[in-house]
Amino acid sequence: MTLVRENMTSLYRQIADTLQQEIAAGHYQPSGKLPSESALEARFSVSRVTVRLALKMLTEQGIVERKQGKGTYVSGKKVAHGINVMRSFHESLKQQGLNASMRLLAKEQIPTPEPLLTLFEMARSLTFISRLHLVDNEPIAVGYSHFLAFPHALSWKETEQEPTWALLEKATKSAISRSDIAIRLDFADKALAEVLGIAKNSPLFLLERTSWFENGPCAESSRFFIRPERYEFTLSNG
Repeated sequence: MTLVRENMTSLYRQIADTLQQEIAAGHYQPSGKLPSESALEARFSVSRVTVRLALKMLTEQGIVERKQGKGTYVSGKKVAHGINVMRSFHESLKQQGLNASMRLLAKEQIPTPEPLLTLFEMARSLTFISRLHLVDNEPIAVGYSHFLAFPHALSWKETEQEPTWALLEKATKSAISRSDIAIRLDFADKALAEVLGIAKNSPLFLLERTSWFENGPCAESSRFFIRPERYEFTLSNG
């Protein structure tokens, strides 16, 4: 668009009106994240002050929300997760067209935790991995997964890039056919708070998932600690 450059007031209002129209038209789907201040500054050929006044106006109107160090987002925009769909956590983000990525935090062989012994038929040890899930490079969840040791050593690269279900199905040549999910409220301990960039004791969604192969045995047991301000669970009857 061409701005009518009469004074600063008219400039920032024109920019705010343009962004509001673009938001209404769905231009910033699916993540809801607006361009950075520097990108808007370059796009409209205005000062950073003018851009900030436009964003402030939209914030006061409840159209956008600004997150320190994270950027500006359409108000109320959340990432959705269908709890009745057989899809891994990472795949559910990618399916929405989001810029989703994973960062591997830990990968090790550990003695089987006592609560998981029966689930994994008294196996002495399990593979444990911890991954940070990000959308637009913003931390959104931390996942902890336990599963039986693979017949081959998992590389750091493939563990970081491939969803747990994809790794399991490729290694075992067996499909995952069922998963049970439970969701409850939890609170961030010091370690989770540091990784997710939130305050200690902040509320989190805790999604607990247990999955089975089509031939019966347990495939994996996972827990996902999810930031609730940009995440919602959906259930479709269709």
